[in-house]
Amino acid sequence: MGTFIQLVVDGLSTGSIYAALALAIVLVNQATGLINFAQGGMAVLAAYIAWWFTGLGVPLILAILFSVLISFVLGALIERYVMRRFEGGDPDTAVVATIGLLTLITGICGWLFTYNNQQFASLFPLDTVQVFGASISIRSIGTTVVIIAIMLLLQGLFLGTKLGLALRAVAINPQSASYSGLPVGRLLMTGWGLAAALGAVAGALVAPQLTLTPGMMDTALVYALAAVILGGLTSPIGVVLAAWLIGVLENLAAVYVPFIGYDLKVAVPFALIFLVLIVRPQGLFGRKAVVRV
Repeated sequence: MGTFIQLVVDGLSTGSIYAALALAIVLVNQATGLINFAQGGMAVLAAYIAWWFTGLGVPLILAILFSVLISFVLGALIERYVMRRFEGGDPDTAVVATIGLLTLITGICGWLFTYNNQQFASLFPLDTVQVFGASISIRSIGTTVVIIAIMLLLQGLFLGTKLGLALRAVAINPQSASYSGLPVGRLLMTGWGLAAALGAVAGALVAPQLTLTPGMMDTALVYALAAVILGGLTSPIGVVLAAWLIGVLENLAAVYVPFIGYDLKVAVPFALIFLVLIVRPQGLFGRKAVVRV
């Protein structure tokens, strides 16, 4: 029983890492209608910025706040001077552009900060507590609490605020939103800025649990995209639950399913995606898109 609880707890902790990045992907999608593959690279760059500030003697919490603010500005500038070039064109072209941005940002991180492993300080203590025979780290609990808070804030943003409704309107139909008097350009910049700021928080949460390198988020990005597909692009709560589900099932399958083991556990989220897309193409918690003709 203790082993089972430990696997579940570790899965929830790992799933929180995926959820942090998945929430940023949902945010930029709800604000612009795009899947931003560069989100992982932007989170890594933000983590390096915070790490650089701590090297100058800035307290960790202030360093993270500075990186969040800088990331917001950087995200807005990327939308204004890069992504807007593809406005009105084929959406697939814009998605490919985000993949190019991911490669570019990763290369810039390696050029500025080298590809050596760096240690990033943790926001939370490294102590552990015992619960039903399982060891739970304070850092994992803190990360999970932050993810839940961000999830609720995003849900409230899109469902209960004028800004959230305006961002969704621009993502669904920019032309109609413009006719309604909404400042489409500024809203798109705001959406990208908020997503980049959220990515900075994700980077600060993930870097202490991994090792700070330019490719730190590569694997997490794959799992985050899986969580987005499973949970649904329109549901922050859905993607967090899907990320936790992926983390837990992956751990359980590695131990209790003999033919999977640790080598093939990466196949678990993709098997889940296959099954879910057959039954609910919009994801477990997503909404069906209605198009007027």
